[in-house]
Amino acid sequence: MQFSIIIPTLNEQKSIADCLSALQPLRQHAEIIVVDGNSTDNTIEIATPLADKVFRCETGRAMQMNCGASHAVGEILLFLHADTSLPNHALNLISANIGNKVWGRFDIQLIGSHWMLPVIAQMMNWRSRFSGIATGDQVIFVRKSAFEQSGGYPEIALMEDIALSKQLKNLSPPLCLNAKVQSSARRWLQFGVFQTILLMWSLRLGYFFAENPENLSQLYKKGRYWLPKSLRNPIKR
Repeated sequence: MQFSIIIPTLNEQKSIADCLSALQPLRQHAEIIVVDGNSTDNTIEIATPLADKVFRCETGRAMQMNCGASHAVGEILLFLHADTSLPNHALNLISANIGNKVWGRFDIQLIGSHWMLPVIAQMMNWRSRFSGIATGDQVIFVRKSAFEQSGGYPEIALMEDIALSKQLKNLSPPLCLNAKVQSSARRWLQFGVFQTILLMWSLRLGYFFAENPENLSQLYKKGRYWLPKSLRNPIKR
């Protein structure tokens, strides 16, 4: 079973070398595809000798991952963030367990010293099993035929992983692997752990109530909570 590992990047020169170096032993069974969203640092220069294919694309994680998928030759696509590492034998675990399912994800471990991070990770894993929805941090993998059948990632500014999960659930429930990917907690530490918990839940609520993903993306970048229209001023661009 051949894989295509697709990594969207944007100014990831601090993490991309470690990410790609860890993937080198997998290249016998997987191609490594880096899709850069017009980085202004040395991401592409660092990535090029460590990847099979490197592309430039318009900035936007969903667009970048769709670009990588369109050039992939693997039977299974695996979407990996540059600050996340796979568990041992990740590809073998997928091959041995995917069976009749068409997609899945791993459990997650957040790397950092804050005491709440293990709790957050466990809640993410439980929520994902209960809802059948995966986040990009959990490393989504999917048969290429199913990815194409579902229409790929909706090219929205935020929540593209949730949108894809909902599409793929129409084809099969996810394979939820217990093996843990390790992901940087930098997002959680940027605005503070508890503030980020509230932020992410408010953005998910906004998405549920059909808020424009572009507006949600602007709020995410600023660390501002989503509120119903009756309780907020218009978002300033």
